[in-house]
Amino acid sequence: MAKLKWYKGNIHTHTTESDGDDTPERVVGWYRRHNYDFLVLSDHNHLTLLDYGSGRRRFKRPLMVPGEEVSANIKGGSVPIHINGIGISRVVEPIDANDVVATIQANVNAIVRAGGIASINHPNFRWAFDHEALMQVTGASLLEVYNGHPKTNIYGGPGKSSNDEIWDAVLTSGRPIFGVATDDSHHYQDWSPTKSNPGRGWVVVKAEELSVDAIVDGLATGSFYSSTGIALSELDVTTASIDLHIENDGETAHWTTFTGKGGRTLLEVVGQDARYIIKGDEGYVRATVRASTGARAWTQPVFLGE
Repeated sequence: MAKLKWYKGNIHTHTTESDGDDTPERVVGWYRRHNYDFLVLSDHNHLTLLDYGSGRRRFKRPLMVPGEEVSANIKGGSVPIHINGIGISRVVEPIDANDVVATIQANVNAIVRAGGIASINHPNFRWAFDHEALMQVTGASLLEVYNGHPKTNIYGGPGKSSNDEIWDAVLTSGRPIFGVATDDSHHYQDWSPTKSNPGRGWVVVKAEELSVDAIVDGLATGSFYSSTGIALSELDVTTASIDLHIENDGETAHWTTFTGKGGRTLLEVVGQDARYIIKGDEGYVRATVRASTGARAWTQPVFLGE
C-alpha cells in the first residue's frame, strides 16, 4: 500500500469567467506560487477548465480539479443558494425550486448526477439558511465552516448561529457532513480586509497520490483537515482516539477543543499536542484547534454508534 501524503488545496475560487477580477491563468499562477497542491476553479454556473498543455511549459501543480459554484438565487434573488460541485464531469445548470430546502436538495442531486460531490457554501451569506434547512438535506458531502469572503457572517450574530454551530446542529441531527475552509476568492488586484482575497482558508487532504480521483475521494470520505493558518504535522483519527500535533513557531499559543453531540465541549487541551480517548457515547467527536493569532483548524468528525 502506498504511503499517504498531505496535499493542500482550495476548493472555492473565482476568475473572470464569472465575478473574479483576474484570468484563470493568473489566478492559478497565484496558487502555484504559494505552493498549493490542488485547486478548484468554481466560477458561478460555469465549468472553467485550464489546459496546462497549451503553453510552453506543462505545470504539475496545482492539480486542477473540475468544479463549479452552482448558484441559484431564489425568491427574486434575495436568497442565495450556492453549492460547489467538485469533480463534476459537465456543467450543472442551477435549479430554482422556490423553497430553500427543495432548492438545496435539487442542486445537490444534480451535482451528484454529474459525477461530483456537493459542498454547501456560506450558509450565513445574506442569512440564507441554517441548520433547520440543512437537517432536511441528504447527499451533500461538505459544508463551509469557514469562508474567506468578508460578507459571509461566519461567526453568526444576535439570534443567528455561527457556521460552527450550524455544523454541530447538523451533525447532532444525524446527518454526516464534513467541514471545509475556503477562500471564496474574487479579488487578486486589491488586497484589503474588505476584499475577498486568496490565501485565507484551505483544506489539507490525506491521499495516496495527487490525482483528481484521490483528492475528491479524500474530501468525500473526510480524510482531510481544514485550516485558516494552522498546520498539523500529525493527525491520527480512529474510532478509539484523536491524536494531533500542531506545528509551532515557538511564539504562538495553541489550544484544542474536542466537541461532541449537541456541540458539547468534551475536553480542552493547551499546547502543541492534543489527544482525546473516545468513550463511545459522544455521538461524534471532532476537534477545533485555535491559535493566539486568531487562526483555526478543524478535524473531521468521527461518527459513533449510539
